[in-house]
Amino acid sequence: MNLQQFRFVRETIRRDFNLTEAARMLYTSQPGVSKAIIEFEDELGVKIFERHGKRIKGLTKPGLAVSQVIDRIMREVDNLKKVSEEFARRDEGGLVIACTHTQARYLLPRVIPAFRKQFPKVHLSLAEGSPAQLAEMVLHEHADVAIATEALALTPGLATLPVYTWEHTVVVRPDHPLAELTSSAARALSLEQLAEYPIVTYDRAFTGRSTIDEVFATQGIHPDIVLEAIDADVIKTYVDVGLGIGIIAGVAFDPRRDTGLVGLPVGHLFGTHTTRVGIKQGVFLRDYVYTFLEMLASSLTRAVVQDAVQGTEEA
Repeated sequence: MNLQQFRFVRETIRRDFNLTEAARMLYTSQPGVSKAIIEFEDELGVKIFERHGKRIKGLTKPGLAVSQVIDRIMREVDNLKKVSEEFARRDEGGLVIACTHTQARYLLPRVIPAFRKQFPKVHLSLAEGSPAQLAEMVLHEHADVAIATEALALTPGLATLPVYTWEHTVVVRPDHPLAELTSSAARALSLEQLAEYPIVTYDRAFTGRSTIDEVFATQGIHPDIVLEAIDADVIKTYVDVGLGIGIIAGVAFDPRRDTGLVGLPVGHLFGTHTTRVGIKQGVFLRDYVYTFLEMLASSLTRAVVQDAVQGTEEA
Protein backbone atom coordinates (compact mmCIF):
# COMPACT_ATOMS: atom_id res chain seq x y z
CA MET A 1 0.00 0.00 0.00
CA ASN A 2 1.11 3.58 -0.62
CA LEU A 3 0.15 7.21 -0.09
CA GLN A 4 -1.24 7.45 -3.62
CA GLN A 5 -3.87 4.84 -2.79
CA PHE A 6 -4.71 6.66 0.43
CA ARG A 7 -5.21 9.90 -1.52
CA PHE A 8 -7.48 8.16 -4.03
CA VAL A 9 -9.67 6.66 -1.30
CA ARG A 10 -9.88 9.93 0.64
CA GLU A 11 -10.76 12.02 -2.41
CA THR A 12 -13.37 9.50 -3.58
CA ILE A 13 -15.12 9.83 -0.22
CA ARG A 14 -14.84 13.62 -0.30
CA ARG A 15 -16.42 13.71 -3.78
CA ASP A 16 -19.47 11.72 -2.65
CA PHE A 17 -18.08 8.53 -4.25
CA ASN A 18 -17.90 10.10 -7.71
CA LEU A 19 -14.75 8.60 -9.27
CA THR A 20 -14.80 11.05 -12.18
CA GLU A 21 -14.79 14.04 -9.82
CA ALA A 22 -12.11 12.43 -7.62
CA ALA A 23 -9.90 11.84 -10.65
CA ARG A 24 -10.39 15.42 -11.81
CA MET A 25 -9.36 16.80 -8.42
CA LEU A 26 -6.28 14.53 -8.38
CA TYR A 27 -5.30 15.35 -11.98
CA THR A 28 -5.43 11.73 -13.06
CA SER A 29 -7.75 9.35 -14.92
CA GLN A 30 -10.93 7.74 -13.61
CA PRO A 31 -9.80 4.21 -14.62
CA GLY A 32 -6.51 4.82 -12.79
CA VAL A 33 -8.32 5.76 -9.58
CA SER A 34 -10.66 2.76 -9.87
CA LYS A 35 -7.76 0.35 -10.49
CA ALA A 36 -5.73 1.70 -7.55
CA ILE A 37 -8.71 1.37 -5.17
CA ILE A 38 -9.39 -2.22 -6.26
CA GLU A 39 -5.72 -3.15 -5.79
CA PHE A 40 -5.81 -1.53 -2.34
CA GLU A 41 -8.92 -3.52 -1.37
CA ASP A 42 -7.30 -6.75 -2.61
CA GLU A 43 -4.20 -6.01 -0.54
CA LEU A 44 -6.26 -5.33 2.59
CA GLY A 45 -8.53 -8.29 2.01
CA VAL A 46 -11.70 -6.27 2.67
CA LYS A 47 -14.05 -4.20 0.53
CA ILE A 48 -13.87 -0.51 1.36
CA PHE A 49 -16.74 0.61 -0.85
CA GLU A 50 -20.23 -0.67 -1.49
CA ARG A 51 -20.88 -1.01 -5.22
CA HIS A 52 -23.86 -1.32 -7.53
CA GLY A 53 -22.42 -2.63 -10.74
CA LYS A 54 -19.45 -0.39 -11.50
CA ARG A 55 -20.79 2.52 -9.45
CA ILE A 56 -19.64 3.19 -5.89
CA LYS A 57 -22.57 3.85 -3.56
CA GLY A 58 -20.97 4.26 -0.14
CA LEU A 59 -18.64 2.87 2.51
CA THR A 60 -18.80 -0.64 3.92
CA LYS A 61 -18.49 -1.10 7.69
CA PRO A 62 -14.76 -1.99 7.43
CA GLY A 63 -14.45 0.81 4.85
CA LEU A 64 -15.58 3.34 7.46
CA ALA A 65 -12.82 2.19 9.82
CA VAL A 66 -10.25 2.23 6.99
CA SER A 67 -11.28 5.77 5.98
CA GLN A 68 -10.74 7.03 9.54
CA VAL A 69 -7.24 5.51 9.63
CA ILE A 70 -6.45 7.03 6.22
CA ASP A 71 -7.59 10.46 7.45
CA ARG A 72 -5.23 10.24 10.42
CA ILE A 73 -2.32 9.08 8.24
CA MET A 74 -2.82 11.84 5.66
CA ARG A 75 -3.18 14.45 8.39
CA GLU A 76 0.17 13.40 9.84
CA VAL A 77 1.74 13.46 6.36
CA ASP A 78 0.50 17.04 5.99
CA ASN A 79 1.83 17.83 9.47
CA LEU A 80 5.28 16.56 8.45
CA LYS A 81 5.26 18.97 5.51
CA LYS A 82 4.25 21.84 7.78
CA VAL A 83 6.98 20.99 10.27
CA SER A 84 9.62 21.10 7.54
CA GLU A 85 8.22 24.40 6.22
CA GLU A 86 8.16 25.85 9.72
CA PHE A 87 11.88 25.32 10.24
CA ALA A 88 13.03 25.86 6.65
CA ARG A 89 10.94 28.98 5.95
CA ARG A 90 9.75 30.20 9.32
CA ASP A 91 8.12 33.45 8.17
CA GLU A 92 6.93 32.38 4.72
CA GLY A 93 3.91 30.45 3.56
CA GLY A 94 0.19 30.86 3.16
CA LEU A 95 -2.80 31.40 5.43
CA VAL A 96 -6.32 30.76 4.14
CA ILE A 97 -9.02 32.30 6.34
CA ALA A 98 -12.54 31.00 5.78
CA CYS A 99 -15.06 33.56 7.04
CA THR A 100 -18.50 35.05 6.62
CA HIS A 101 -18.90 38.45 5.00
CA THR A 102 -19.46 40.04 8.42
CA GLN A 103 -16.07 38.87 9.68
CA ALA A 104 -14.31 39.81 6.42
CA ARG A 105 -15.86 43.28 6.44
CA TYR A 106 -15.85 44.24 10.12
CA LEU A 107 -13.48 42.02 12.16
CA LEU A 108 -10.53 41.21 9.93
CA PRO A 109 -9.69 44.77 8.80
CA ARG A 110 -8.62 45.36 12.41
CA VAL A 111 -6.29 42.35 12.34
CA ILE A 112 -4.90 41.77 8.85
CA PRO A 113 -2.88 45.02 8.46
CA ALA A 114 -0.97 44.32 11.69
CA PHE A 115 -0.45 40.69 10.70
CA ARG A 116 0.86 41.69 7.25
CA LYS A 117 3.27 44.14 8.85
CA GLN A 118 4.71 41.35 11.01
CA PHE A 119 4.64 38.64 8.33
CA PRO A 120 5.00 40.34 4.92
CA LYS A 121 6.02 37.09 3.20
CA VAL A 122 2.89 35.18 4.24
CA HIS A 123 0.28 35.08 1.47
CA LEU A 124 -3.23 35.69 2.82
CA SER A 125 -6.46 34.46 1.24
CA LEU A 126 -10.04 35.06 2.33
CA ALA A 127 -12.60 32.39 1.44
CA GLU A 128 -16.18 33.49 2.11
CA GLY A 129 -19.18 31.22 2.51
CA SER A 130 -21.92 30.07 4.84
CA PRO A 131 -20.86 28.82 8.28
CA ALA A 132 -21.46 25.20 7.22
CA GLN A 133 -19.33 25.71 4.10
CA LEU A 134 -16.56 27.29 6.17
CA ALA A 135 -16.49 24.28 8.51
CA GLU A 136 -16.17 21.94 5.51
CA MET A 137 -13.31 24.02 4.09
CA VAL A 138 -11.31 23.56 7.29
CA LEU A 139 -12.18 19.87 7.69
CA HIS A 140 -11.03 19.20 4.10
CA GLU A 141 -7.95 21.42 4.64
CA HIS A 142 -8.92 23.92 1.97
CA ALA A 143 -8.63 26.58 4.69
CA ASP A 144 -6.49 26.90 7.82
CA VAL A 145 -9.05 28.56 10.09
CA ALA A 146 -12.75 29.41 9.95
CA ILE A 147 -14.45 32.35 11.66
CA ALA A 148 -18.23 32.39 12.11
CA THR A 149 -21.01 32.49 14.67
CA GLU A 150 -23.11 29.48 13.66
CA ALA A 151 -22.23 25.84 12.91
CA LEU A 152 -18.57 25.73 13.91
CA ALA A 153 -19.06 24.67 17.53
CA LEU A 154 -21.39 21.88 16.41
CA THR A 155 -19.02 20.43 13.79
CA PRO A 156 -17.26 17.17 14.74
CA GLY A 157 -13.54 17.30 14.01
CA LEU A 158 -13.18 21.02 14.67
CA ALA A 159 -11.66 22.62 17.76
CA THR A 160 -13.46 25.93 18.30
CA LEU A 161 -12.60 28.86 20.54
CA PRO A 162 -14.46 32.12 21.29
CA VAL A 163 -13.24 35.31 19.60
CA TYR A 164 -15.77 37.92 20.71
CA THR A 165 -19.39 38.31 21.81
CA TRP A 166 -21.96 40.59 20.23
CA GLU A 167 -25.64 41.55 20.18
CA HIS A 168 -28.07 42.46 17.41
CA THR A 169 -28.90 46.04 16.48
CA VAL A 170 -32.01 47.37 14.77
CA VAL A 171 -31.22 49.99 12.13
CA VAL A 172 -33.76 52.52 10.85
CA ARG A 173 -33.80 55.70 8.83
CA PRO A 174 -33.69 58.98 10.81
CA ASP A 175 -37.28 59.74 9.72
CA HIS A 176 -38.61 56.40 10.98
CA PRO A 177 -40.89 56.46 14.09
CA LEU A 178 -38.50 54.17 16.00
CA ALA A 179 -35.68 56.67 15.50
CA GLU A 180 -37.49 59.06 17.86
CA LEU A 181 -37.26 56.70 20.83
CA THR A 182 -35.30 57.89 23.84
CA SER A 183 -32.39 55.75 25.07
CA SER A 184 -34.48 54.22 27.85
CA ALA A 185 -37.38 53.55 25.48
CA ALA A 186 -35.04 51.91 22.98
CA ARG A 187 -33.76 49.58 25.70
CA ALA A 188 -37.38 48.58 26.33
CA LEU A 189 -38.20 48.03 22.65
CA SER A 190 -40.50 45.01 22.29
CA LEU A 191 -40.91 42.27 19.70
CA GLU A 192 -44.45 43.50 19.07
CA GLN A 193 -43.13 46.95 18.19
CA LEU A 194 -40.62 45.48 15.73
CA ALA A 195 -43.27 43.30 14.12
CA GLU A 196 -45.31 46.39 13.24
CA TYR A 197 -42.83 47.10 10.41
CA PRO A 198 -41.43 45.15 7.43
CA ILE A 199 -38.08 43.62 8.39
CA VAL A 200 -34.86 43.21 6.40
CA THR A 201 -32.37 40.81 7.98
CA TYR A 202 -29.93 37.96 7.43
CA ASP A 203 -30.33 34.76 5.48
CA ARG A 204 -31.28 31.82 7.72
CA ALA A 205 -27.72 30.42 7.78
CA PHE A 206 -26.05 33.62 8.97
CA THR A 207 -25.34 35.84 11.95
CA GLY A 208 -27.83 34.75 14.57
CA ARG A 209 -30.84 34.59 12.23
CA SER A 210 -31.96 31.29 13.77
CA THR A 211 -32.19 33.02 17.17
CA ILE A 212 -34.28 35.84 15.69
CA ASP A 213 -36.74 33.31 14.28
CA GLU A 214 -36.86 31.32 17.53
CA VAL A 215 -37.52 34.38 19.69
CA PHE A 216 -40.40 35.57 17.50
CA ALA A 217 -41.84 32.04 17.29
CA THR A 218 -41.67 31.56 21.06
CA GLN A 219 -43.83 34.65 21.49
CA GLY A 220 -46.24 33.57 18.75
CA ILE A 221 -45.35 36.59 16.63
CA HIS A 222 -45.04 36.33 12.84
CA PRO A 223 -42.82 39.17 11.56
CA ASP A 224 -43.02 40.35 7.95
CA ILE A 225 -39.49 39.60 6.73
CA VAL A 226 -39.46 41.19 3.28
CA LEU A 227 -35.81 40.59 2.37
CA GLU A 228 -33.01 38.26 3.49
CA ALA A 229 -29.32 38.83 2.74
CA ILE A 230 -25.93 37.48 3.82
CA ASP A 231 -24.39 40.94 3.94
CA ALA A 232 -25.08 43.64 6.56
CA ASP A 233 -24.15 46.34 4.04
CA VAL A 234 -26.90 45.07 1.73
CA ILE A 235 -29.38 45.08 4.61
CA LYS A 236 -28.45 48.66 5.48
CA THR A 237 -28.80 49.69 1.83
CA TYR A 238 -32.40 48.43 1.65
CA VAL A 239 -33.24 50.04 4.97
CA ASP A 240 -31.91 53.30 3.56
CA VAL A 241 -34.21 53.07 0.51
CA GLY A 242 -37.23 52.53 2.75
CA LEU A 243 -37.88 48.80 2.39
CA GLY A 244 -38.19 48.25 6.14
CA ILE A 245 -36.27 48.18 9.39
CA GLY A 246 -33.05 46.14 9.55
CA ILE A 247 -31.81 43.65 12.13
CA ILE A 248 -28.03 43.24 11.90
CA ALA A 249 -25.06 42.26 14.03
CA GLY A 250 -24.05 45.11 16.31
CA VAL A 251 -20.46 44.92 15.04
CA ALA A 252 -21.77 45.89 11.59
CA PHE A 253 -23.17 49.25 12.76
CA ASP A 254 -20.83 52.20 13.26
CA PRO A 255 -22.54 55.57 13.95
CA ARG A 256 -19.53 57.43 12.54
CA ARG A 257 -19.74 55.57 9.24
CA ASP A 258 -23.48 54.85 9.03
CA THR A 259 -24.50 58.48 9.43
CA GLY A 260 -27.71 58.01 7.43
CA LEU A 261 -29.08 55.43 9.86
CA VAL A 262 -30.00 55.18 13.54
CA GLY A 263 -28.99 52.09 15.54
CA LEU A 264 -31.03 50.64 18.40
CA PRO A 265 -29.34 47.84 20.41
CA VAL A 266 -31.71 44.89 20.94
CA GLY A 267 -29.60 42.46 22.92
CA HIS A 268 -32.41 42.37 25.49
CA LEU A 269 -34.59 40.74 22.80
CA PHE A 270 -32.23 38.41 20.95
CA GLY A 271 -29.52 37.72 23.50
CA THR A 272 -25.73 37.62 23.28
CA HIS A 273 -23.93 35.65 20.57
CA THR A 274 -20.38 34.33 20.32
CA THR A 275 -18.27 34.41 17.18
CA ARG A 276 -15.80 31.53 17.20
CA VAL A 277 -12.71 30.43 15.32
CA GLY A 278 -12.47 26.81 14.21
CA ILE A 279 -9.30 24.79 13.52
CA LYS A 280 -9.13 21.17 12.44
CA GLN A 281 -8.26 18.90 15.34
CA GLY A 282 -4.82 17.31 15.31
CA VAL A 283 -3.20 19.64 12.78
CA PHE A 284 0.26 21.17 13.11
CA LEU A 285 0.02 24.97 13.11
CA ARG A 286 2.75 27.24 11.83
CA ASP A 287 4.03 29.90 14.25
CA TYR A 288 2.39 32.69 12.28
CA VAL A 289 -1.02 30.99 12.63
CA TYR A 290 -0.68 31.17 16.42
CA THR A 291 0.19 34.86 16.07
CA PHE A 292 -2.83 35.49 13.85
CA LEU A 293 -5.15 33.77 16.35
CA GLU A 294 -3.82 35.84 19.25
CA MET A 295 -4.34 38.97 17.17
CA LEU A 296 -7.99 37.93 16.77
CA ALA A 297 -8.39 37.71 20.55
CA SER A 298 -5.78 38.11 23.28
CA SER A 299 -7.26 35.10 25.09
CA LEU A 300 -6.20 32.82 22.20
CA THR A 301 -2.68 32.22 23.43
CA ARG A 302 -0.48 29.50 21.97
CA ALA A 303 -1.08 27.27 25.02
CA VAL A 304 -4.87 27.67 24.80
CA VAL A 305 -4.93 26.90 21.08
CA GLN A 306 -2.60 23.92 21.41
CA ASP A 307 -4.76 22.44 24.16
CA ALA A 308 -7.86 22.83 22.01
CA VAL A 309 -6.37 21.48 18.77
CA GLN A 310 -4.46 18.57 20.28
CA GLY A 311 -6.36 17.88 23.50
CA THR A 312 -9.91 18.00 22.18
CA GLU A 313 -9.31 15.18 19.75
CA GLU A 314 -8.10 12.88 22.53
CA ALA A 315 -11.10 13.81 24.63
